[in-house]
Amino acid sequence: MKQGILYLIPSALSENPIEEVLPEGTLNVIRSLDCFIVEELKTARRFLRKAGFTRNFEEITFLVFNEHSPLPSFQEFLHLTSQGKNIGLLSEAGTPCVADPGSEIVKLAHENGIIVKPLTGPSSILLSLMASGFSGQNFAFLGYLPVDKQMRNRKLKEIERTAADKKQTQIFIETPYRNEQVFQSILQTCNDSTMLGLGIGITGPSEKILSYSVGDWKKMNPVLGKTPAVFLIFRY
Repeated sequence: MKQGILYLIPSALSENPIEEVLPEGTLNVIRSLDCFIVEELKTARRFLRKAGFTRNFEEITFLVFNEHSPLPSFQEFLHLTSQGKNIGLLSEAGTPCVADPGSEIVKLAHENGIIVKPLTGPSSILLSLMASGFSGQNFAFLGYLPVDKQMRNRKLKEIERTAADKKQTQIFIETPYRNEQVFQSILQTCNDSTMLGLGIGITGPSEKILSYSVGDWKKMNPVLGKTPAVFLIFRY
């Protein structure tokens, strides 16, 4: 029997119509599956309905794996592939396995010889980088900064030095309710000539992707609010 495939399914970043951010080929794969690994059951079901999934959820297998779950096992999460079943790994927002616990499932798939196929969809990190004007040849994604203010400020100085020494775009994200804290830390800690890019509400109706020096940001001092944001630091 032919072994099943693990599909990595990107999800929407905003409430815009799903057809604006996911291509038809990705939507067709989503609608063909009857087994999904998800972070949260409620949001996954809501996304699937938005993606045009019409079948009864009582007939669908949902397996929950998130940052609170123990390490996955083949028998628990991927054994259906040995019966020829395709499985979809669904991210909560954006790209699976990037700032996302799904990489543990993918690691398990590789260890068991399962084909892993990533599907096309939006990545707020890459979309922000593309539109920032900063180096797309040399960049690093750092995930989240420390929550503690002093540790965060030290990390920002390290990030700024790395950006200058390597001419490397430094990219990080934050939980939306801490956007303002991180933004103010950057203004207080970084050199006025350091470049700061912000990708705010990517793919949404109020999307903004802006790049200015820290000195110029201080003059504007905008309110980021609690909209998902991507931060990019660069030194020319």
